[in-house]
Amino acid sequence: MVTMGYVRTRLRKDGSPRYTAYFWDVRGRERSAGTFATRKEAVRAWRRAEAGAGEGRFADLRSGRQPFARYVSLVWLANHRMEANTRQGYISVIEKYLLPEFGAIRMIEILPSHVRDFLRRLTDAGKSAMMVQRCKTVLSSIFTTALNDQVIALHPCRGVAVPPVVAKPLTIVSPAEFEAIVEALPDEQSRLLAETALEGGLRWGELTELRLGDLDPVTRMLTVARTVVELRPGYHPSGARFLVKGYPKSREFRRIKLSSTLVARIRAYAAERGLGSDDLLFTAPQSRRPTERRLLELPDPAGATAPNAAGRRYRHGTLSGYSMGRCRCSWCRAAYARYRAVRRAAGKDQPRAGRRLDTDGHIPRDWFRQRIWDPAVQAAGIGRRVRVRDLRHAHASWLLAGGADLQTVRERLGHAGLRATERYLHTLPDADDTALTAFHRTRAGIRILRDVGTSATVK
Repeated sequence: MVTMGYVRTRLRKDGSPRYTAYFWDVRGRERSAGTFATRKEAVRAWRRAEAGAGEGRFADLRSGRQPFARYVSLVWLANHRMEANTRQGYISVIEKYLLPEFGAIRMIEILPSHVRDFLRRLTDAGKSAMMVQRCKTVLSSIFTTALNDQVIALHPCRGVAVPPVVAKPLTIVSPAEFEAIVEALPDEQSRLLAETALEGGLRWGELTELRLGDLDPVTRMLTVARTVVELRPGYHPSGARFLVKGYPKSREFRRIKLSSTLVARIRAYAAERGLGSDDLLFTAPQSRRPTERRLLELPDPAGATAPNAAGRRYRHGTLSGYSMGRCRCSWCRAAYARYRAVRRAAGKDQPRAGRRLDTDGHIPRDWFRQRIWDPAVQAAGIGRRVRVRDLRHAHASWLLAGGADLQTVRERLGHAGLRATERYLHTLPDADDTALTAFHRTRAGIRILRDVGTSATVK
């Protein structure tokens, strides 16, 4: 087998020569190292390429000449294994930021200077440090695969710095604030959901995928064995809205002990609703649309809508009231719902995917936040934004402030390491009171000793 590279001379239409360098890779396949104006440059090229091939670092020029957009769509996305929700997020970044910047450029032509300029322009455009870092993360993942596949010989993201993502201090929900929010929640399910989120320290996907069989009523141990993610239909294997994973985020089951009070409430709640062991504990309402029974309980529509931009008013319970008057009372919404139902029955209209809440019983995160949680926070008079995920933060902070050790809190939260748990240390407003007391006690003792010494000197 030939082990040395060589140069092949090619003639242009005008008769001038061009020199193409060839070498053999570690698998014995003939590769091109490029075409040059002089034989000397071509010889240097195949020698460099042959040395790089021996060390495992060279690029296949044929693959490297493909545009970034083609490689990402046909090679990387088609073969890169990742979670469905991760793929959804990556594709969003690729389509919005990466393809407009690098889509038409050939893979081997993208250099660190291009990546550096791209990230700097994102920063100058006001994008957050988190978004800039996310763009680099996705870009780096693409080029790492390309480097391993020998599509490129240089990793364009290596050595490129991004603005630091500054971790903001956590503002932890106090017990009094939590009680006020719970009091403002509209029903028993939402109140029990909040109590379970706080006491279990659960993520939203783990919380809304809990089933009655996950709780052992005797030992009071709750097993977190699954999570659910909400996807756009195009990213779901079967086009649905919710995808249940057979493992939590950390890919390890964990067991959490609950209080006897909470377990008793869960059992009473499940018995009242006739839940079986495989049924979801917390479910979405059946539909967004007002039912006929609810409409019958309302008084007959009277009067007209408020004036629209043109100063016109329309009768309640009519399609005009909904569309032209922009009225969203129950009667106007029912008129529009009946109109849409007639069109669908006639085959003239198709409902958008995901419009109904009762796809499979899981609670949509945004729906719960907008319709249930945020109004309760506002009614409680908290005065700042409080998210459902902040109950998980409160769980960790309250445990640590009460004397629980880091390892126990880490296991309850399902963190991969202690570093993620340490951020909850000293997050409550009175967490440093003990330290301040010790500081002032020591300072006061030093001052007393100094005063005693001064008095002795005077005598």
